[in-house]
Amino acid sequence: MMPIINNPWNGSVMRAIVHDQHGEARRVLRLSEQPSPPAPAAGQVRVRVLSRPVHPGDLAGVEGFPGAPRGRFATPRIPGLEGMGVVETVGEGVRDLRPGQRVAFFPVPAAWSELLTAPSGLVVPVPEGVSDETAALMLVNPITLLTLLRAVEDAQHGQAGPVVQTAAGSSVGKLVCAAALEHGTPLVNLVRSATGAQTLRRRFPGLPTISTADTGWRTQVRDATGGRGARVVLDAVGGSLTGELAGLLDDGGTLITYGQLGSGSTPLESLALTPRALTVRGVSIEQWMARTPEERAEDVAFAARLASTAPELFEAAAGYDLADFAKAVDHARRPGRSGTVLLTSPAS
Repeated sequence: MMPIINNPWNGSVMRAIVHDQHGEARRVLRLSEQPSPPAPAAGQVRVRVLSRPVHPGDLAGVEGFPGAPRGRFATPRIPGLEGMGVVETVGEGVRDLRPGQRVAFFPVPAAWSELLTAPSGLVVPVPEGVSDETAALMLVNPITLLTLLRAVEDAQHGQAGPVVQTAAGSSVGKLVCAAALEHGTPLVNLVRSATGAQTLRRRFPGLPTISTADTGWRTQVRDATGGRGARVVLDAVGGSLTGELAGLLDDGGTLITYGQLGSGSTPLESLALTPRALTVRGVSIEQWMARTPEERAEDVAFAARLASTAPELFEAAAGYDLADFAKAVDHARRPGRSGTVLLTSPAS
């Protein structure tokens, strides 16, 4: 048989989780064999992915973001933007990465595959001593933390005041807790259950933590913020809780929304934005790419240092092989889950 010399895939395939349309993740996702990516071009590297997180944003992308068009795709899509693995090959001009090196990456599409090709500028060496599990979580959550802290600083206009955060037991929420303790920020944590509140109080005893399952939780928040309300609310839940959260703000306060973990909706006109001079601001990790390369490099260096010095803040809930993605999705949505679920694949 004559060899095929013009096929960039060279007959190689890899496993990947794909979907052909938006919809409930367990229904539309499937494990598939896909063509392996070609050899990296100049300035690129090819990475064999070993571990990647199941973030809420990944599942939201599969299901379709509110207000965005939904439908079928001409080409199957592979979810995921973050993960870790080992460099297989490097393209021309790549000097700071080498084959065999452990790396983390973000934001690189198609992380839920076994191989990917990425710009070398989005691939970061994993510090010595950092585990694969920690490396897989090393970038998105610390970068999200920095993005939120900057948004809080902007919202306060130089007048520091109490900050309330929802989903305080989440991976990002725990990073916010650690930052609040380090910087002396008066933070009040909200979680969904009494059990979750007890767990977080043990982890961060210096911060008030309140369960929204308590009938008097709004009064407890008001007391914890000194009776006037919060200057800022960091909200990862949204939905029907938004109106309640706006009610926790002091006049002139800001609601910063960065997630959609909750259900339902809240009409904008019900928030009394004008008479109370409230601000609602959306923050997303995508905005980070608008920062300069130098600023992004500083943020990545912060993330790598945090992974080295405080690995306990990068908690993995469990790891599932790509073939067990349905179990991973179920676990990622489990109430009271502690840590981030990982999808794994073998080194070869």
